Amino acid sequence: MTTAAVTPHPYRITPARVLRSEWHKLRSLRSSWITLGSAAALVLAVGILMGTTYTSGGGDSDVDTVVMVLYGTTLGTLCTVVLGILVTAGEYSTGMIRASLTAVPQRLPVLWAKAAVFAATVFTVMLATSLVTFVVAQFFLNDTDQAASLTDPGVLRAVAGNAAGTTLLSLIALGLGALLRSTPGAIGAFIGGVMVLPEVLTMLPYDAVETAVRYFPTQAAGVLGSATPLPDAASNGGALLALLLWASASLLAAAALLRRRDA
Repeated sequence: MTTAAVTPHPYRITPARVLRSEWHKLRSLRSSWITLGSAAALVLAVGILMGTTYTSGGGDSDVDTVVMVLYGTTLGTLCTVVLGILVTAGEYSTGMIRASLTAVPQRLPVLWAKAAVFAATVFTVMLATSLVTFVVAQFFLNDTDQAASLTDPGVLRAVAGNAAGTTLLSLIALGLGALLRSTPGAIGAFIGGVMVLPEVLTMLPYDAVETAVRYFPTQAAGVLGSATPLPDAASNGGALLALLLWASASLLAAAALLRRRDA
């Protein structure tokens, strides 16, 4: 009796192949690089503007150097947030998600791969942009009271934290896009829930609310991007943990609904 040799199926689904598929999707879209390029350009342009217009002894002399130089990150983050939403909600609007989930019937690997590829791409781009912006801006700030070096205490950590904060905020947006399956709806939810709500809550005269707001996403991201401790703010470790939990909650909520709802 002979036994036929069994050869492995050449098209077996593996995590590496799902990751590769999502990477091809992200890099093949012109809008991805336009959005990332816009984010990088805004951060660099604002950093150069801050460096060329700053004079010693002005009203900004007590501002953290990294915060001042990378002030354009606020605008850059808006670009990466929109991109994160498009990565998930955009596939629902075009119907591409049906092909993705047909190819990967387990569904959840698609979401995890999207999040991993997107996070790695955004962090790499924003870290490189932050480093270049800081170095270029310091060329103009060399003879001012805002002169600093990457080797100064807390500076390199803040530059890296700036990129990490942008990445985690964008992951929250990606989760909202997968959760709501609507680009306008996810953008509105992010602006209202992540950016506006904390500012409204700070108006309430309760210490517990004030303490809780410190760990909201935008406030936590601000802590990570500062080389010096901010007054009445969370610690660096607490801010990073809070952002990780917010991003995880957004993705887990999207995962729960992805398993239950039809594409």
